[in-house]
Amino acid sequence: MSRRKIVHRVLYHIFVIAFGLCMIYPIVWMFFASFKTTSEIFGPVSKLLPSSFNPHNYITGWRGFGKVSFGTFFTNSIFISVVSTIGATASSALVAYGLGRIQFVGRKVWFALMLITMMLPVQILTIPQFIMFHTFGWVNTFLPLIVPQFFGQPFFIFLMIQFIQGLPRELDESAKIDGCSKYRIFFSIIVPLLVPAIITSMIFSFVWRWDDFFSALLYLNKPELYTVPMALRMFSDSSSTSDWGGMMAMSTLSLIPDIIIFIVFQKYLVEGIATTGLKG
Repeated sequence: MSRRKIVHRVLYHIFVIAFGLCMIYPIVWMFFASFKTTSEIFGPVSKLLPSSFNPHNYITGWRGFGKVSFGTFFTNSIFISVVSTIGATASSALVAYGLGRIQFVGRKVWFALMLITMMLPVQILTIPQFIMFHTFGWVNTFLPLIVPQFFGQPFFIFLMIQFIQGLPRELDESAKIDGCSKYRIFFSIIVPLLVPAIITSMIFSFVWRWDDFFSALLYLNKPELYTVPMALRMFSDSSSTSDWGGMMAMSTLSLIPDIIIFIVFQKYLVEGIATTGLKG
């Protein structure tokens, strides 16, 4: 290896490591801040380590507010995230199969409409959706956060369509010769090959639902129904003392599901994104 390539590789790794440290530093700071008192948290930024690793913030933070513990908030978020992820992934895969493999009248029109919905800002749909769900009597329930996910999500549909179009059509034709229906082809051939795109969609869906603060703020008014993002907001009180230590402790715990999901399914995430849009 020439000296120029060695220097280039060393500089590349130095840049990547430095950039990675800059990205991960806020998370590391939050972890150590979860063991600090309020005065230490707002002390010198250069002092990263706490004076003592006291789990007091985790104990007080887990107690929650009133008679509702933080375990309730975690349970609510997990329920919403898991059910929504299942609904969004299953419905998006079925719609993507229809738009990507089945020829029918108006297919291009429906595909164009699907793309248009991806371009609409969320704020445009907020008021009509709230009025509709309020009419249904769904306010203060989990239904507005879960049910819409069972009707397909444009981004996941588009992602899966690109993946499906990269699969050889000869697989479908061979299955038809063997007497398979469209549904049998979907469940027996397309779905097994679509696993990387499905898991990629599941990861995105879970993280988005887990971190969703705006939707929960709109539809949930009872503390026992609050999700983790809303519960974290309750630690901050502009009219009285804020429990910053408890907020840092519970914020650290709230990252655990996202980290576990990413570590476990990282292989499929990279494969799903890398192969999307490639033609077989």
